[in-house]
Amino acid sequence: MPPERTVLVTGVSGNLGARLLPLLSDFHVVGVDKRPPGSSGLARFEQADLGREPSCWQLIELLRETGARSVIHLAFVLDPVRSGVLDPERMWQINVAGTARVMEAVSVVNRTGGQIEQFIFPSSVVVYGPETPGPVKEEAPLRAHTLPYAIHKRECDEVVRYRAESLGECRTYMVRPHIFVGASVQNYMMGVLRGTPLGNSQRAARMRAAGERLPWLLPRGNKYLEKRFQFVHVDDMARLLVHLLNRPASDPSLTILNVAARGDPITIQRCAEIAQARIKRAPTRAACRAVLRLLWKLGISSIPPTALPYLIGSYTMDTTRLQHFLGEEYERVIQYTIEDALRDSFKNSG
Repeated sequence: MPPERTVLVTGVSGNLGARLLPLLSDFHVVGVDKRPPGSSGLARFEQADLGREPSCWQLIELLRETGARSVIHLAFVLDPVRSGVLDPERMWQINVAGTARVMEAVSVVNRTGGQIEQFIFPSSVVVYGPETPGPVKEEAPLRAHTLPYAIHKRECDEVVRYRAESLGECRTYMVRPHIFVGASVQNYMMGVLRGTPLGNSQRAARMRAAGERLPWLLPRGNKYLEKRFQFVHVDDMARLLVHLLNRPASDPSLTILNVAARGDPITIQRCAEIAQARIKRAPTRAACRAVLRLLWKLGISSIPPTALPYLIGSYTMDTTRLQHFLGEEYERVIQYTIEDALRDSFKNSG
């Protein structure tokens, strides 16, 4: 690979960005984020707020100056509490409008003499909604609702598919990964499985200091214990992104791929066993929501009540297309099974 090839990565300071950077030694990496990454490895860092309109022109100039050939768009707000982005409109501006701004920048540059060849965007399994009729293929309808993160991912998914043609000769890769897991990952599902009270109150801080764990709250009924999940290890996702950077120019103009770890989905009960999480039952879904709302209001938990459908649902994907796409590279890229990926999330737990 020519060492002069440049890739621009938005959201480079996030967890996936941190796992990706060490794998990009063959590239000049231009990082974009609101804050610098914790580790080096960048040829250049540009501070930018994709939630603001001027960031589009900032990206246009940056892409022109660096001659980037590939753009990986990772910038996205998942957790309002941890990110400090509590205003829903601000979150939408970063997530949805920000994605449109990045694509507009690529489009403008390519229309004015640039040669950006790849645009890569991680969508999410949540775009399919919190319940799927078995493993769904990439053509399945997108039914995300309730949770702002899920709704924003669905809207971004739609933006990317709609705008892909506007990027000129640039090939677009949109991957829909299942829930990220791994020792370095923190998200709503990992929060439930670890039981860590991550709210911003003093009470939550005292609970964390005492090592207290919140239970996984489920409605009564065996059907909830039998709900099934897939996961994907964040390092496998990073390997997939690098693989996409090295794809041939003969790929279609738009490629959409479901992404999950290898093996069959596992039940909520098995997830809890691996995490050594305590399950507590409530009479109804409404009761579960009321408890989540209280923990959220008291600042004990960082998991909003709107996340409930995605914590007790069952949404799985058919990854046949990914397996065919990767071919003999499949097990080199997707190294973890679902159980092993989840187990790795707790390897440092006491």
